[in-house]
This record gives sequence, structure tokens and C-alpha cells, in this order.
Amino acid sequence: MTQAPPRATSTPAPDPDTGTTGTSTGPAAETTRLRRAVERDRTPLQRARVRIVGEESVVTDGAQRAAAWLRRVVWPVLEPITGFGWAVLVGTIAMLAAGIALGWKELIVIGIAGALLLLAAIAFIIGRNRYRIELDLAYTRVVVGERALGRIEIHSASPKPLLPATIEVPVGRALASFHLPRMRPGDVHEDVFAIPTSRRTILQVGPVRSVRGDPVGLLRRQVKWTDPVELFVHPKTVQLDETAPGLIRDLEGITTRDLTNSDIAFHALRDYVAGDDRRYIHWKSSARTGQLMVRQFEQTRRSVLALGLSTSTDDYADPLEFETAISILGSLGTQAVRDEMDVVVQTSRGTLPATTGKRLLDALSGVEWSPRHDRFLDLAATVAREHAGASVIMLHAGAPVDAALARRARTLLPTQARVIVFTVVKGAKPRLQPIGDVALATLGSVSDLPRIMRGVALQ
Repeated sequence: MTQAPPRATSTPAPDPDTGTTGTSTGPAAETTRLRRAVERDRTPLQRARVRIVGEESVVTDGAQRAAAWLRRVVWPVLEPITGFGWAVLVGTIAMLAAGIALGWKELIVIGIAGALLLLAAIAFIIGRNRYRIELDLAYTRVVVGERALGRIEIHSASPKPLLPATIEVPVGRALASFHLPRMRPGDVHEDVFAIPTSRRTILQVGPVRSVRGDPVGLLRRQVKWTDPVELFVHPKTVQLDETAPGLIRDLEGITTRDLTNSDIAFHALRDYVAGDDRRYIHWKSSARTGQLMVRQFEQTRRSVLALGLSTSTDDYADPLEFETAISILGSLGTQAVRDEMDVVVQTSRGTLPATTGKRLLDALSGVEWSPRHDRFLDLAATVAREHAGASVIMLHAGAPVDAALARRARTLLPTQARVIVFTVVKGAKPRLQPIGDVALATLGSVSDLPRIMRGVALQ
């Protein structure tokens, strides 16, 4: 009996890039091929340099390990030394070296005195304090000018008496400092502090830290005990009338030229097509024409309020104008949110969240102005591009934005939108001026806004 000849097989040719005979085409194999290709393109000098100082070289790996060891072991030892302490340390070493080299006993005595000061300072920071500290703010959101209070409660968590220390609470760029007396096991110490809220901002309160140091100020050791807490200082806002805010309050939405088979705004009748909803058949017209006729509608969309704020310093004559513009925008935005309108807020730097009044005011608390930000006309172009479907657009700026700029901004905005430009002029009386189809409102303070909006509602 004869046997069938063995089936011919072939071995895959070795890959010139990887040097293997496999047929793997995965990401790892592709990465290896790319590395081999790059390696072939390098000159011998470049290959030697990569082996010595490349990302995966022994030298680079050793440098990374040394840096990690310095951060983990050496830095905690040197961190408590203050600037004055470094000066004393360097001066002590220099005096001892010079005194020994020159044989001057006076320099040696000065060096020994400096060394004794450093040794005595170490005794003040040795040991570990054990506290349980609670940081509590009465309110995490306040309006500009309102009183904001904070409280820290310190519990001794050590079985032994604790030496006096200093407690520091950073409040933005300021620093609140408290003296903590000697505490026995189980003692509780409480301090209350006031937080200045003279300007709109977002303050970071904390973290609370305990500080121990020597009386001379050579060494200073601090330990953080809490996480920071954010305090939002909201801009001032005013309450607007719900019934006449000057905004669109529609139930049916805004009709468009897009046609649809089901909506609210009736457009025309057309012939019945298989698949149409029978609920929209117009039976009287069908009986008159002898064939089925169905209703056709214009598509409606929910009204959208777009609020624009210029954050360029060129669009304001005074910092107070900028703050007033933010207050006006915040008042309009929070009222629109209460009226359950769709609100979008666009600044020269980006879009702010406006899903709730609280989120909008939180975002406005951190808005800053800069000469590098886009100016008023650029803001109008951005609003037109990002929020083309807006039904009402309200732009906010300062005294430099006049009627001519408002007219030019109108040409950049969607034609179907109602446009209102708010300009803040320090000390000006409230005035509403129609410029074509643009309403230019001039205000001196946010308290003038309800009167202006009643005038807008009557137009």
C-alpha cells in the first residue's frame, strides 16, 4: 500500500525588522518594527548617544532613581530649614572652615555658636504632634459684601501632652494664624475667623496646617491636617419680574421653515402617502377632493437665550463697569433658569455652565478680564457661530461699546434672533435706545436692570 506524499509546508520568512519568523501583526509587533526602522536610520554616533543618555539608557535610569531617592529621603530632612536657617548654616560652615584654615579663634567661636543655634533649633521641631482638626465654613457660597465665617476645631489625639504650636489657615492669598496653647490628652480648642468678601472671587480656604519652629526662625516644620475648601463669592444680583422679564416665554416654541409630519404649527395640506399617521387626516378636505389629505406642520423649536459677556479690558472704562456687567448677566441668567428657559452663557474665553442658577453664579465668581481676551465684535461672532439657534441674544460690555459697535455686532448675529446690548457706564442714568432692530440699554448699576427690562418687554 502506498502512502500519500507528505503535504508541502513552508516556513514563514524571517521578518527583517524584528528578526523573527512569526506572523504576528498585533500592536506590539508593529511597535517593534517601527523601533527597528528608526534604529536603522540612526548613525553610529546617534546610537551611542542614545545608549548613554537615551530615555531607556542606564544613565537616565540611574538619574531617575537618584532623583526619587532625593525626594523621598533627603528633601524631608532639608524642607524644615528656612531661608534664614540656610544663611546661618552656610555662614557657620564658612566661619569654621576659615577659622581653622587661618587659625582665627574668633571665627571658630562664631562658627561654634552658629552650630549650637542650629542644634537647639532641632530640639524645637523633633517629635510629632497628633491632632484631629475640623475645618467648617458657615456658608460655602456668599454674595459680595456678605459676612463669611470659618471655624476650626482642634482635638488632641495624643496620649501625651502636646507643646504649644501655631495653626495656619490660608485664605486665598492671605493667611490666618492662631496660637495653639499646650494641650493635654482629650483637650479641644476652637477658633473662629472672618473671611473678607469685598470682591467677587473663588477663595481656597485651607488646608489647615500646624507649624512648629524655634524662636529664632531657623527651622520651621509644618504638617497639613485638612483638605482645602472652596468659598464662592457670588456677584450681586437683583430679582426680576417673572411676568414681564422682556424674554421670550413661549409655550409652542419658535416656528422654523423646516416641515414635519407632526408638530403644533399648521402649515398646509398634502396628499396622503402610505405610512402617514391617520390622526392627521383632514376628513373635510378629503371628502371634498375625493382623496385623502393630511396636515403638514412647520417644525417648532424651544426658545434659547444666549448671554454674551466681553472679558476684554478694552471694552470697559473702569473695573466697576466689568463687575456691574457680570451682575447684570447673573441676574438675567438666574431669572431665565427659574423660568425654565434654555440658557447658554458665552464669554470671550469660553462657555460657562448654566444648567442651574447656582452653577452659573459659581462660574461667574471666577471670571476674570484680560487685554488678551477677544473684544466685543469677536464675542458677537463667537455667539453667532456657537449658538446659531438662539432666539434672544443679550451682549454685555462697558462704556467703550457705543451704538455704532452695537449696529456692527447685529450684522454678525443670526437674523431671527432678538438682540439686546447692555452697556454699563459708571454714573449713567438708565436709558433704552432702539437702533434698528437692536435694543441698546445703558445702565449705571445693577439696580437699574428691572426698570430696563420692563421697557424691553414693552417693545
